[in-house]
Formats: sequence, C-alpha cells, structure tokens
Amino acid sequence: MTLLALIPARGGSKGIPRKNIRLFCGRPLLYWSIDVALMSSCVDQVVVSTDDTEIAAIAKTGGAEVPFLRPEKLASDEAPAISSVLHALEQLPKVTDVLLLQPTSPLRHLEDLDAIVQLRHQAGKESAVSVTPCAKHPAWMYGLSAEQLLQPLLSESTASSCRQMLPSAYVINGALYLASRDFFIREQTFITDETMGYVMPTERSVDIDTPLDWQWAEFLMEQQ
Repeated sequence: MTLLALIPARGGSKGIPRKNIRLFCGRPLLYWSIDVALMSSCVDQVVVSTDDTEIAAIAKTGGAEVPFLRPEKLASDEAPAISSVLHALEQLPKVTDVLLLQPTSPLRHLEDLDAIVQLRHQAGKESAVSVTPCAKHPAWMYGLSAEQLLQPLLSESTASSCRQMLPSAYVINGALYLASRDFFIREQTFITDETMGYVMPTERSVDIDTPLDWQWAEFLMEQQ
C-alpha cells in the first residue's frame, strides 16, 4: 500500500479570506495538517493540492510536496469537492490509497490518522471517514412550513423522546477521509453504505468555516 495524505488548499476562500495560510495559533493553518501527516508512519507521501502559488510556496516550506498546481477550473466555488482528489490521483498513478486531510480541521491528532488506517485495515473495508457525536440529536430538529409551522425532521414519536432513549447519532466532522484508489475512482465519493466510521471526540472535531469557528478552534488548541 502507498498511502497519500492529500491536503486540498485552494486560494479562493471567501468566508475567511486566505484562510488556509492565515496564522492559526501563530502558524499558517495549513501547517497543522502537514505536521500531523508527516509524523504518521502510515503515510508515504504528503501532498498539498492548490491552485495558488503563494500557498504552494508556504506548503513546501512546511515540508509538504507540491508536485503540481490544480487547474483553476477545479478550484472554483462551483467545482465538486471530489475533483481535487481525482486530479491528484491522475497526477500520482503509483498511489494506491488516499487520506484527505482538510486544512480546516487543525485539531486532529496523530493517533486519529493512525487509528482510522488501522480501523479500515482490520475491517477489510475500502473506505473510512471520521465522525463525531451530534451536539444536538436530529430527533429534536425541525423544519418550518411556509406558514412558519414546526415540522419534525424525524417522526414525532422520537422527537418527544428523552435523550437517554434516543439511538446514537453521528455527524461527519470533516477531519479524515480515507479510501483506496480503486474505490474512490469507482464510487466518486468517500462515503457509501460500506464506509467505516471512525469516532473522534468533539474537542478535536472543529471544522473551521466561519470566524466564530476560528475563535473556538484557537481556544481549544490553546487548552491542549
């Protein structure tokens, strides 16, 4: 097995401009994902996929490889998320497995990388992704009708249940996506009904999308 740690880092972030190279706890956000990938004995190659020459230079300084630049058409807001993975696999034909590490999840630990690889290997499955327990159970979530009437997303019988009686529920946390090359090219996704779920604790599962996420993630990082 040749495992590629792929870190997608396009230059056009709009919610937080230049997010991937903005300083997070004193270092470019990108570095936290590069560091943990370089430390893992399971990872054979660490590559940053970017369309941006400044990000590419910073990634190389941080120890990652940038053997190609992603075409602009694959780095737009409209480009599907899988496009960067498919492009990387095309450029790196010897890679047999890919572990996608979004730079917006800087709180993941080395043990998380190694554990998800081990989980998939022991189960004999082709893909695994990281999840975390839901902060609010979907049984307590509602939609609103055109008349602003509450409409349970799940059945009313479960919506009225106490927390202890509800089944466990998890949400994908965005930190780790693992699959074999053949699986990803065939399925065009990391997630099918055969995908394993690796459970990460809430305090390591922040996915930075907004300025408030950024502040919360920095606070949690400072507690470690």
